[in-house]
Amino acid sequence: MAYDRDNEILYKPLHESPIVSVHDYCCHIAQGGPGVEEESDANNIVLMRHGAFSRHFGRRTVTADVNQAVFFSRDSTYRVSHPSDCGDRGTVFTVSPRVLNDIVRELDPSIDDHPEQPFRFFTGPCDSSVFWRHRELVQRLETAETNPLEPLWADVTALQLVADVLESAFVQRGAEKPKRKATGADHAERTEAVKTYLAARMSERITLDDVARAVHVSPFHLARIFHQQTGVPVHRYLTQLRLRASLERLADGAGDLTAVALELGFSSHSHFTDAFRREFGHSPSEMRKILEAGSS
Repeated sequence: MAYDRDNEILYKPLHESPIVSVHDYCCHIAQGGPGVEEESDANNIVLMRHGAFSRHFGRRTVTADVNQAVFFSRDSTYRVSHPSDCGDRGTVFTVSPRVLNDIVRELDPSIDDHPEQPFRFFTGPCDSSVFWRHRELVQRLETAETNPLEPLWADVTALQLVADVLESAFVQRGAEKPKRKATGADHAERTEAVKTYLAARMSERITLDDVARAVHVSPFHLARIFHQQTGVPVHRYLTQLRLRASLERLADGAGDLTAVALELGFSSHSHFTDAFRREFGHSPSEMRKILEAGSS
């Protein structure tokens, strides 16, 4: 956890990877302001869950609330005020520059002329789907210690939220909705390369960046291409590989379920059991009894 402004803002890390970080923030500053001048140290996107605040740029004021995505450009300066006493709370997404520019490039080809400043706007729409997926992401990240998550899931979900709010912001300002190029042989070939990578490293802790580097494509494009080609997200595909492999272990009489879980890349017995029950409708121990009965 980190504090700012005399402990009136609390920041808590929820997810960290080489390509995207997610932080929760909670601001307790009461109505008033504008405060002292602040400067953004990165290109950040904020999705709010509670309250509102206003940013002041000279004579211009932009108010942010839960109906919008909020964009902070690196090195931009502003002052903040609060229109009410309820404070505000939300989630800060920080995407690595190379991945963020890959996402923006599909919406704004001129990004390569100003790679340090990818945002043309201060706010953009946050539709109902994004709002609920954002809350689900935060809820699952907050409980990750007791309910472990697949790192691939967190990366893919966070990047898709970022891509969706960026697309909505560009479209709102008159940019054409991007036309996806037809899937070609290159996409199919890269997808097969991903399958090979996952099969060979099924028991390892795999990140989206690991896979993307192995098949020489950006993480965001990898996630999108793989989903288009297979019909499931890459994290879901990996989980299915592990779970279906576990069935064979159980059928062969594996007795130590914790060992099976760890050998197949699950972080714990409980992580394995929860994923197994969601996939097959039974716990591993229940399934083992079913398989034993069927072979007798």
